[in-house]
Amino acid sequence: MADFATIAQQFVEFYYQTFDQNRQNLAALYRDHSMLTFETAAVQGVTGIIEKLTSLPFSQIKHQVNTLDAQPSNESGGILVLVTGALLVDEEQRPMNYTQVFQLLPDQGSYFVFNDVFKLIYG
Repeated sequence: MADFATIAQQFVEFYYQTFDQNRQNLAALYRDHSMLTFETAAVQGVTGIIEKLTSLPFSQIKHQVNTLDAQPSNESGGILVLVTGALLVDEEQRPMNYTQVFQLLPDQGSYFVFNDVFKLIYG
């Protein structure tokens, strides 16, 4: 199996490309016990997470990753991923800065998102 840094890089590229094209397709990355905190709203489970992500008030989005840090997070092969970046929504010309943390856990030769915390950075 690939090292944690390579897995984190591949995951982040896939996640944001999928998010930017069709958020509904992110469902395969989550499980019923996964949790998302988006700003101040916390939801658990695939259905709640995808409902939250697809109900966000924009039609187009483009993520730009500025930094990506990863660490092994437990003895069973988990990976903690910290991303900072900028995003453009709809016709907005000024990017908004964000940070996002993922806790990835192994699952039958692949990984799923156990925890996902997203925050916009203001100021």
